[in-house]
Amino acid sequence: MANKDHIKILEQGVERWNRWREENPDIEPDLSKDLRPPTSPRLDLSGINFSGTDLSSTSLSGVNLSNADLRRANLTRIYLHGADLSSSKFENAVLKHANLEEANLTGANFKGAILSKANLFDAKLSGAILFGAKLEMTELSFADLSGADIREANLTMARLVKTNLDGADISDSSIYGISAWDLHVDNIKNQSNLLITPTDSPRITVDNLEVAQFIYLLLNNRKIRHVIDTITSKVVLILGRFSEKQKPILDDIREALRRYDYLPVLFDFEKPGNQSFIETVSTLAHMSKFVIADFTDSKLVLEEVSHIVRNHSVPVKPILLKGTGEEPLTLSNLRKNQKSVLNTYLV
Repeated sequence: MANKDHIKILEQGVERWNRWREENPDIEPDLSKDLRPPTSPRLDLSGINFSGTDLSSTSLSGVNLSNADLRRANLTRIYLHGADLSSSKFENAVLKHANLEEANLTGANFKGAILSKANLFDAKLSGAILFGAKLEMTELSFADLSGADIREANLTMARLVKTNLDGADISDSSIYGISAWDLHVDNIKNQSNLLITPTDSPRITVDNLEVAQFIYLLLNNRKIRHVIDTITSKVVLILGRFSEKQKPILDDIREALRRYDYLPVLFDFEKPGNQSFIETVSTLAHMSKFVIADFTDSKLVLEEVSHIVRNHSVPVKPILLKGTGEEPLTLSNLRKNQKSVLNTYLV
C-alpha cells in the first residue's frame, strides 16, 4: 500500500512535493495503489513505486517518471506524451490505447506488458525490453528500437514506418498483418523465425521482416503468383533511344515479342544515366528473360549494357539500324569477354 505520509506531502502541491524530494534524495516514495497524482509536467515522479496502481486515463504529459516502478499497473489510455520514462519498469503492466508519443522509454522494461493499440510514434525505445510484449495494432512509426529485445512479441497488425531496428532482436515474434515500410534494419541483430500467419492457421515463419508481407501475399494470392511468374519468365527489356525514324522498328519488335507471349518493357532514354539510373536498368534486367539493346547510338546504352553483362547472366541481343555505320569496337570487345552478348542484328 502507499505511504500515507508521502501522499499527504503530494497533496500539498507540486512545489512542496518537488522540494521535499530534493531535500530527501535517499527516500524512495511509495504512491502505489489507486492514486491519482496531480497533472503537471514539472512533477518529479522519478523512482516512484506505482506497482499495481490504477492510473488509467491519467494525463501525465512531460512528467519525469524515470526509474519508476509501474509493474502490473493499469495504464489503459494513460497520456504520457513526451514523458521521461527511461529505465522504468512496466513488466506485466496494461497500456492498452496508451499515448506514449515522443516519450523517452530508453532502457525501459516492458516484459509481458500489454501495449495493444498504444501510440509509440517517434518514441525512444533504444535498449528497451519488450520480450513477450503484446503489441497488436500498436503504432511504432519513427520509433527508435535500436538494440531493443523484442523476442517472442506479438506485433500482429502493428505499424512500423521508418522504424529503427538496428541492433534489435525480433526473433520468434508474430508479425501477421504488419505494416512495415522503409525500416532501418541494415544492422538488425536477429530476425529469425518470424511468424507470418494468424494463430488459427498453420505456422509459417520467415527470417526477414522486410520480405514477410511479400511472402504472405505470394502464398495466399494467386494473382500475385501469376505476376511473379510473368516477371520471371516473360519480361523482355528493350534499351535504346527510339526516335521517330526508329519508332516503326520498335513497334515491330514489341509486336513480335507479344506474339511469342513475351512482355516487352521499354526503357527509352536520351542521354547516359547516372548511377541510380544504371541501377534501375540493372534491376529491370535482372527480372528479364533477355535484353534487346539498340546500339544505333552506342553512347546511350554501352555503359548500361556493360553493367548488365558484368552483373547478370541474362542474354543481351544488340540491334543496329542499317546504314548508320558498323558495330562499335567497344561492343565487339565486350562480346569477346562476355558470352551473354549475342551477335548484332541489323534492322
